[in-house]
Amino acid sequence: MSNINHTLIADFPVFESFSTQELNLVLNNAKSLRYPIGEIIFEQSAPAHSYFFLLHGHIRVTKITPEGKQIGVRYINPGEFFGITEAIGIDRYPATATAAIDSIILCWPSSNWHPLMKDVPKLADKMLKILGRKLQQTHTRIIELTTQSSEQRIANVLLDLSQNSGRQVGENTEITFPISRQDIAEMTGNTLHTVSRILSNWESRSIVKSGRKRISITNLEALKALAQKNT
Repeated sequence: MSNINHTLIADFPVFESFSTQELNLVLNNAKSLRYPIGEIIFEQSAPAHSYFFLLHGHIRVTKITPEGKQIGVRYINPGEFFGITEAIGIDRYPATATAAIDSIILCWPSSNWHPLMKDVPKLADKMLKILGRKLQQTHTRIIELTTQSSEQRIANVLLDLSQNSGRQVGENTEITFPISRQDIAEMTGNTLHTVSRILSNWESRSIVKSGRKRISITNLEALKALAQKNT
């Protein structure tokens, strides 16, 4: 049995209604790891030896295209599994995962995935639904990249980050981890110049405020309007 206390994961939505016995089964074979900011957890195309669950922090996922261009795929928030290659039938990591801030992660050997799903059917059911939602999110992003303006794509990414990784600082919503304009460019299929121009314009209109790798939303309703604006 694992020496990790089941209360560390009990309050995360994915484990809602799990019994103590089920939580202990989930934690069997798990180990806790700390990753400082900037440290790589796994690299694209490396053999998938483990899968992970984020307890604290944020993880940046990036992918290198065949042409050698880096794309920012997404950010992982506490309470999410990631690197679950066994669930989609591949044996190498499809992207690179890096700690966006100091992070604490649970780790299991990949060989543990299918036995765990068999031992805890409730988790298997939840993971199927989670993978379905992620597929839908991928479809949505493809549609955004092909049909929306640069301004709309940037607004939607900032809204998503603020909803999933934001905190209230006075009347503003601050994204809780370092994120650069280059990161936003990679996530939205824009050039750094385009992102800088748009964010500077929004700052002059008091819609956002940005500093060194920090972005706060100062007018949420205005940003929502920009995300929904017709091209």
